[in-house]
Amino acid sequence: MRISQVDLFEVSIPPIPPIAAVMPKIYDITLVRIMTDEGLTGWGECQGRKADLETRFQSYVGQDPLAIDAFAQTDAINCALLDIAGQAWGVPMWRLFGAQVRDRVPVSYWSCPMEPAQTAAEAEVGARAGFTNHKLKARPWNIVETIRLMKEATGPDYTVGVDPNTMFVQPSVAARLANELEPFGTVANFEDPVLKDNLDWYRLLREKTWIPQALHLGAPSGVLAALKAEAVDYVNLGGAAAQVRKSAALAEAANVPIWVQMGGLCLGILAAYSVHLQSTLAAATLACDELPHMRVADITDGSLQLADGHFVVPEGPGLGVHIDEKVIEAYRVA
Repeated sequence: MRISQVDLFEVSIPPIPPIAAVMPKIYDITLVRIMTDEGLTGWGECQGRKADLETRFQSYVGQDPLAIDAFAQTDAINCALLDIAGQAWGVPMWRLFGAQVRDRVPVSYWSCPMEPAQTAAEAEVGARAGFTNHKLKARPWNIVETIRLMKEATGPDYTVGVDPNTMFVQPSVAARLANELEPFGTVANFEDPVLKDNLDWYRLLREKTWIPQALHLGAPSGVLAALKAEAVDYVNLGGAAAQVRKSAALAEAANVPIWVQMGGLCLGILAAYSVHLQSTLAAATLACDELPHMRVADITDGSLQLADGHFVVPEGPGLGVHIDEKVIEAYRVA
């Protein structure tokens, strides 16, 4: 088998209207389609512009896709190669990562920074759709009012992951806000609440509040440092699949739950890839941040199933999802 063709599609699918009103575009996304001389097609997805990726990706033409070390490639190529391998061998992609520990992967609803009433309205949408956790890009000046209105709109069982992107800055501010937020009982965690260059601050916050503290990390060395410093209750893991696997093993050994964000506001290809991986990670028990449902169109045409706040792990060979090329063409920009 040989790779006969590599096609790249830069697409721009807007976020849903409430988010688009604040953030009309959320990074550049390019899809890669690898075709073989035996009729198999693999798909991948990455952030970036087609013009910056074309030359490197065309270098795979003529190679045997099953002979390439997939995990030594960038994730978009890794995904496409594993998609082809799974189809060739008749197995779902998760089997190429390891033993499956779950067949449904929890996922969050999501909001960018908005006014409290707007965020509460979005939380109501999420709750009606079956989500039970809401990842919220938070700001210190309105987070307390936002959580109050969200609870009023959704009830006590709809939890919120508070991610201020370190904008609480200092432990004194984070501790004060935690004290005000604790009585609501719906804050699931603080993610990156304060500046990240001092792990002692995170350990201190763990002593000041029962709200779990989380860090968004990638490299195993960073995860190991946070675990050794007893700075985290949870970890949000990002980066390439190979890196996530290594870091997740460290968290599992320390009995620290994780969630995964390989793509964030990605499209369905990268989300499916992440879901396959997460289904094999014992520590990945928390709602992930793979968010194709926060965009106005679905390139998998519903084949990456989302029900009651969970992705259903595809069982078909390879990625196991159908790619709707009409949707790709409708939103293609290059």
